[in-house]
Amino acid sequence: MYDADHAAARPLAMRQLPLPIGSGAEPSFENFVAGRNAAALAHLAALRAPAAPVYLWGPAASGKTHLLRALARRLAAAGQQALWFDGRPDAPDLLPAGCALLAVDRCEALDASAQRSVFALFEQASAEGVAFAAAGRLPPVDLPLREDLRTRLAWGHVFALEPLGEAETRAALRREADRRGIFLSDDVMGHLLTRFPRDLAHLMALLDRLDEFALAKARPVTVPLLRLMLTEEGSVPAAQRRGDAAP
Repeated sequence: MYDADHAAARPLAMRQLPLPIGSGAEPSFENFVAGRNAAALAHLAALRAPAAPVYLWGPAASGKTHLLRALARRLAAAGQQALWFDGRPDAPDLLPAGCALLAVDRCEALDASAQRSVFALFEQASAEGVAFAAAGRLPPVDLPLREDLRTRLAWGHVFALEPLGEAETRAALRREADRRGIFLSDDVMGHLLTRFPRDLAHLMALLDRLDEFALAKARPVTVPLLRLMLTEEGSVPAAQRRGDAAP
C-alpha cells in the first residue's frame, strides 16, 4: 500500500489530472497492498460514474491518497479527466467541461474558502453524474467542516481504512525485494521495520534507494551497507533521532 499521507505538508492545490502513467511506482489498484482494506479497494476498482459518493478515512499510511490517485490514474489511462482538489482558496467553483471525477484529499485541512468551493463542486458533480471520491483522517461526523459539507461527505459509501500490520508490511517488502532480485535477510528486514517509520511508501522508497546503492557498490544488501548508505546521504532513522541506540 503506497501512501502519500506523509506528504501532508505540501502546499494545498487544485489541479487537473491525468497523472503520469507508465512508472511502476505510480499508485494503482494493482500495486495497492489491501490488508484489511479489501472492501474499499474492490469498491473503488469497480466504480463507474454515475455512482454514489465515496469517502475514505483513516490515519496516515492507511492508503487513502493511494486509492484516490489510483482511481484518477485509471480514468487518465482511459483518456478521461479528473479534478484533484486539496484546498487552495482561489480554486474555481465549477468543474471543467468533460470532467469525469472530482477527487478531494485531506478534507480535514479545508479552510472556509476551500469548503465553499468543495460544496459547490460537489453539488455540480451530483447534478451532472460526475464521480466523487474524497479522503480525510477523520470520519465525516468529526471533520472540522461546515455542516452541509460534512453531511454531503457522509451521503454515500464511507470506508474506514487501517494501516498494514507488521506481517503484511513484511510480505509486501519481501515481494518487492524478490521482484528486484534482492535478498533481504531477517537482519535487514528487522532493521527496516524497527528503525524507520512503518509506512510502506517510505519503506518502498528506501528499498529503491538501497537497491541502487547496492548495485553501485557491487555489494549485497546488508545492515552495514544500509548504514553506509544512510551515512553518505546524511539520513538518520527516526528511532535514532529519538535517541534510541541502533544495534
